[in-house]
Parts: sequence; structure tokens; C-alpha cells
Amino acid sequence: MKYKHARLSIQDTMDVVGGKWKLILIFVLFDGKKKFNELTREIGISPRVLSKELHELEVNGLIKRRVCDTKPVTVEYSLAPYSESLKDVIVALCKWGEAHRENIIAGKFDMSPKSKSIL
Repeated sequence: MKYKHARLSIQDTMDVVGGKWKLILIFVLFDGKKKFNELTREIGISPRVLSKELHELEVNGLIKRRVCDTKPVTVEYSLAPYSESLKDVIVALCKWGEAHRENIIAGKFDMSPKSKSIL
């Protein structure tokens, strides 16, 4: 039963922060608030996909959206306090990713097409 609970917890987590962009968005916003167009340029994500990802993060209480009183209207995004709970997880994932990439570059893994894990 403990494995089922752990699996459900991981599944719940991935439902909130899974996918190609969500953790990257949170990581970028750790540096401070950003406007929509800044995020598009900095991350290299299409406006349509960015809008969807930001909306999902906002719904889950991880980011805040603020419409600025400017002409033209601009929108700023920042992290909600709840995002702080992900900081250690994201740092750990960054460290793991760096170590994994170094292992691949060093040839420690078989990266042939028949291999199961290819970057």
C-alpha cells in the first residue's frame, strides 16, 4: 500500500508541474517578476503554450498574475509563496541533470538508438 500512496503522490505532483515548461517557468521566476513577452523570449516558448502553462500554474497556486495599468496593457507574473516549497526540489533536479549530462558526455551510458534513455 505504501507504494500505491507514493505513486499517487508522484502522479499528483506531475499533474501540477509535469511537462516541458512548468519547472523551467518556476525556475526563471525565482529571479523575480517577469512580463509575458520577457518569458516568451527568455524561455523560447510560443505565446499560446506559455499562456496555457502560466494559467495552469496560476490555478494551482504557484504563480501570481498582475495586470499592469499601462498602455498598452502588460501582464506581470511572479511566484506565489507556495512556489517556495518547490525550490529545493528544483535545485536538486538541476544538480541531477548536470551530473547526468556530464555522464553522457563522458560516454558512461550507451546512447545508441537501441538504448532506452536518449537525451
